[in-house]
Parts: sequence; C-alpha cells; structure tokens
Amino acid sequence: MSNPTREQALALLQKYNKESFHILHALTVEGVMDWYARELGYGDDAEFWSRCGLLHDVDFERYPEEHCRKAPELLAEVNASDEMVHAICSHGYGICSDVEPVHQMEKVMFAVDELTGLIGAAARMRPSKSVMDMELSSLKKKFKDKKFAAGCSRDIIRDGAERLGWTLDEVLEKTILAMRSCEEKVAKELAELCE
Repeated sequence: MSNPTREQALALLQKYNKESFHILHALTVEGVMDWYARELGYGDDAEFWSRCGLLHDVDFERYPEEHCRKAPELLAEVNASDEMVHAICSHGYGICSDVEPVHQMEKVMFAVDELTGLIGAAARMRPSKSVMDMELSSLKKKFKDKKFAAGCSRDIIRDGAERLGWTLDEVLEKTILAMRSCEEKVAKELAELCE
C-alpha cells in the first residue's frame, strides 16, 4: 500500500480541519519532522516522516473526543499504510491512544508534538514573533513556568526526550532548530491556504 502524496494529505487535512491554528500546527510538525529525519540520518524516509507530521492530528478538530481512535478511518480515505496509521496513532500514547511509539520516527513525533506548541507560544510572546532569535535559556524559563502555555504537557515532552535517550535540553534545542528550518515556509503556506 502506498502512502498519500502531499497533495492528498493536505486535502485530507483541510477536509477535517478548518481552524488556521490547527493547520499551522500540522504544517509546523510536518516541517519539524522533515528536519529531524534529515538530521538523524533518515533522509531517505524524510517524506514519510513529514507526511506523518502533516496528518498526525487529522481527526483532532472534528473528533476531539475520539482523537487517535478516529484517525485510522480518516487515513483510509487516502490509503495510508498500516505503518503510517500506527505512527500517527502512537503520538497520542498514554493520553488518548494505547499504540506505543516504537520506531525512532514515532518517538520523535511523540516528543515534538507538544513541544512545537510550547515553542510556538513562546515565539508569539517575543518582539520578533519568531523562533529565529529564540535562545534555549529563554525557552527553558517558559518550560519551567507552569502557567505559560499550560495546555502543553511538560510531562509528555520529558517522557518523549527520555524515550529518545536525550536530555531535555537536547530535545528543546533541536526542536528550536527544526522550527527555524521551516518557519518562513510554514507562514507563507498558511497564508496561501487561509486566504
């Protein structure tokens, strides 16, 4: 079974997601996963990693109570492989899914999903509204402030780092770099999609 093209994946995402915030998150995780694939030596699989990132929350906006449980049904519309379905469902492990992240790619997505939200919120507070000038030290302050972006689970981010065998600093720093790599592209595409 072949996985969806980017056009098919984007069409599916937009079919079930209308909020620009959710589209922004999907595009960001797509870009971050692409960066990680290349950074960690999985360049040949970068398309798969980024496609999973793009579709990881496909069911969240319309079926929040069934997040990760409704996804397989929606992903079947684009003939997603079992591998892709497993990867996407595993990012909700312990929250809304009992599919555990096993592969490196799944562990990365589990770790960075919440983290991109936290970094995005921190970037919006900056005068530049950008991750381009964000330092690890300022992100760590936001991470420690439980009131800041309270919806982003610190426990999941810590658990994600642990599953990868990385320190918290490593996952924070790498994800800042990953978001820098795609910030401009994501903003441009979001503007086009939400016209």
